Amino acid sequence: MATKASAVLLLPLALLILVIAGSSAALAQLDVRYYSKTCPNVEAIVREEMENIISAAPSLAGPLLRLHFHDCFVRGCDASVLLNSTEGNLAERDAKPNKSLRGFSSVDRVKAKLEAACPNTVSCADVLTLMARDAVVLAKGPTWPVALGRRDGRVSSATEAADNLPPAFGDIPLLTRIFASKNLDLKDLVVLSGAHTLGTAHCPSYADRLYNFSSAYNADPSLDSQYADRLRTRCKSRDDKAMLSEMDPGSYKTFDTSYYRHVAKRRGLFQSDSALLTDASTREYVQRIATGKFDDMFFKDFSESMIKMGNVGVLTGADGEIRKKCYIVN
Repeated sequence: MATKASAVLLLPLALLILVIAGSSAALAQLDVRYYSKTCPNVEAIVREEMENIISAAPSLAGPLLRLHFHDCFVRGCDASVLLNSTEGNLAERDAKPNKSLRGFSSVDRVKAKLEAACPNTVSCADVLTLMARDAVVLAKGPTWPVALGRRDGRVSSATEAADNLPPAFGDIPLLTRIFASKNLDLKDLVVLSGAHTLGTAHCPSYADRLYNFSSAYNADPSLDSQYADRLRTRCKSRDDKAMLSEMDPGSYKTFDTSYYRHVAKRRGLFQSDSALLTDASTREYVQRIATGKFDDMFFKDFSESMIKMGNVGVLTGADGEIRKKCYIVN
């Protein structure tokens, strides 16, 4: 049976054209000047609050960027990842892949500032998109224009999150299918993987690579053995839920290209990182950026892929709503 992530690839051509046409119509309603009259200082308000947040907790840049990723891959960029579970409904944020998400209170903090300045005007989806961009900028990464006008979804499902999010154990064929279902291509996959330059990961997300990987290998053979030994000193077992490891060791608070140097040396933390070396196209990109001579190229590519991802499945016009509080529907 096809998963929801791959089902889009199986749509009849005529229906797929309608889906793309509908998406294009929604994108046409996004505009960098969308709030120019209703909330002209929206970006300044978000930036000021983000400066305060990242100044106090630099390690939050990665989690806030990750929140945006996890939102856009499930139902599109509609802030559904921010909704609390309710009686009878387990929301996205409580799905197993999202248990380690952080930064929800920071989103609430920024949203409260915007509500005070421009009540019932700026969507949580736009807030999250702007915060992700500013998190990258404040971590010394690139900037990009954010077209605004997204509206907030009213549905959030843990099951849909489990079915649609790219898994840490994903290989290239699986990851390619998931990305393609969001109109993102192989280059977007290898470029957006560069977001792993920021943040940390809990032991259970990579422990399977370290212990009893298969009948033939104790540790994942695609993982550098010395790096595996180092990880074992931190991650004692598959059940160690408290221990964190830096996804980009030594540089996890700074947005740079060192992630690709780790991957090129077979020191990517996740199987999905190592998988980038198994495809000729993604391997070539990793090795090029790993030289340290193409930082500007990566920054440009990342900006372009983030714009594409931020436009996935957006709600506009009369669809959705503008939530007053990001964790509950109006």
